[in-house]
Amino acid sequence: MTTNRDFAEIHTLSEIIKIGYDALEENALTFLIGGAESEMTLLRNRQSLDALAFRPRVLREVLDIDMTTTFLGVDQRLPVFLAPIGGLTQMDPGGTLAAVQAGGEFGIMGCISSVAKPDLEEVRAGSDASAMFQIYVRDDDDWLLERLALAEKLNYQAFCITTDTAYNGRHERRLLNGSVVPGQGLGGGLEFQRTLSWDTVDLVRKNTKMPIILKGIATAEDAIMARDHGVDVVYISNHGGRQLDHGAGAIEVLPEVVAAVGADMDVIIDSGFMRGTDIVKAIALGAKSVGIGKLYCFGLSAGGPAAVVRMLELLEVEIKWAMGLLGVTSLDQLDPSYLRAAAPARPAGLTSAHPHIDIPNPTYLNDG
Repeated sequence: MTTNRDFAEIHTLSEIIKIGYDALEENALTFLIGGAESEMTLLRNRQSLDALAFRPRVLREVLDIDMTTTFLGVDQRLPVFLAPIGGLTQMDPGGTLAAVQAGGEFGIMGCISSVAKPDLEEVRAGSDASAMFQIYVRDDDDWLLERLALAEKLNYQAFCITTDTAYNGRHERRLLNGSVVPGQGLGGGLEFQRTLSWDTVDLVRKNTKMPIILKGIATAEDAIMARDHGVDVVYISNHGGRQLDHGAGAIEVLPEVVAAVGADMDVIIDSGFMRGTDIVKAIALGAKSVGIGKLYCFGLSAGGPAAVVRMLELLEVEIKWAMGLLGVTSLDQLDPSYLRAAAPARPAGLTSAHPHIDIPNPTYLNDG
């Protein structure tokens, strides 16, 4: 982590990404920017966002723009949350606590992972900021219900069950550089993750009044199942391309899921979102809130919570400018009529959203 820097002097997200990139050790960087096998899903996350162009409306009064929203009953400064990341201590020693503190200072929610450090109790002891708790099931039903009861006791805003990690994604980039060995990944106990079913969802629903989120939904069919089993929020995610290779880009999945559940439940999304314009596109397609992962990890690496807060301030500027130039003054005015399909202007990759930064070895870029 880089310190002793005045982040108020930084005026672009690209600068924070560059500082954070340069500060990361190789293993941490490989974890952060890599994906599964051929990394096709990872590239499609970016490509599908780049393949959406705006349809702006003009001659509308846009003096005052409201970017706030309410999610899980909590007022949010932006329709953005900090997605759960397992390896945050590689970016900053404060790990999940640093992330939640940054989100709380700025005014958005974090989501902490059950395989991250510090754990949910230590995070709550260090911060009263709003946060969701995301769990990988690593033991039997009694263990799961104990975690559920603890999250409820500690006043987490929601209990988020990850649904798409019955098998760890095969991260060939990490296998090839020796930073992970076959079978290593999200901790032990994968056999329990492999036995998850809709009965598990029913068990959780029966034992809590907390909002339940299912993370990893990628089809309308499963979104409808989630609604029918009493789930409160559908979370579209492909782990940034780290799980199933050759999946669709996350935002490609969004329209069918929103159409399937309608106004019955909120839909949130992550995977590949790196700019304010990306956030606006997702809101226009019906997302309630958008998770950022790599972006705030680069912030943590660049300068801890202070850099994450500055990153969020700059993201807010980008969202405001995009909304103003589209001719809208509130999030609820955005809808699919503000988007059209378009050919991406450059190949997808780490810097396709931030082409002005000089990264010496972008690794998975396919533009040479």
